[in-house]
Amino acid sequence: MDEIGGAEVRDGILAAYDFADIDPYRAATHNKGIMNGVSAVVLATGNDCRAVEAGAHAYAARTGQYSSLTQWEADADGNLTGTIEMPLAVGLIGGATRSHPTARIALDIMNITTAERLACTIAAVGLAQNFAALKALATTGIQKGHMALHAKNIAVMAGAVGDEIEKVADALVQLGKVRVDVAEEILNEVRQ
Repeated sequence: MDEIGGAEVRDGILAAYDFADIDPYRAATHNKGIMNGVSAVVLATGNDCRAVEAGAHAYAARTGQYSSLTQWEADADGNLTGTIEMPLAVGLIGGATRSHPTARIALDIMNITTAERLACTIAAVGLAQNFAALKALATTGIQKGHMALHAKNIAVMAGAVGDEIEKVADALVQLGKVRVDVAEEILNEVRQ
């Protein structure tokens, strides 16, 4: 596939967002991707993932139809802009957030000192996750992106290291056979 960029990518992202905005089933997949990032930060900081998930999905259905937690549009200059709006009942005092050493380290790494900053950081991660998924849909496609990532994992499972991983993964994707036995054969050829 030829590389695309600029306005084409923006318009593809907007089309993918529009679909998620009007179709509740696409919105569910769309929001699942958002929540992949959100839940990771919530969990890492010792907050209640189930409460945040429940709140987000209830909020997405607040109009009577399940819809996207994000909004994407082109501004007056044609720039892509995205926003996210969702409830985030997170905190820094009490429970695992205060007592679990890993949660404290995660908060220190992010330089989080207030619940508001934590909520904003979590929302930003969700927005970034959504942008990445929409960009993949607008360019290489989710399936191709997942296949390339899976191919790298298979290459490692076959014993590839360093530069070998990319070579083996690329060959697997080109062949359309992302299997360990095929990766082992390719790895043998790469090493000769």
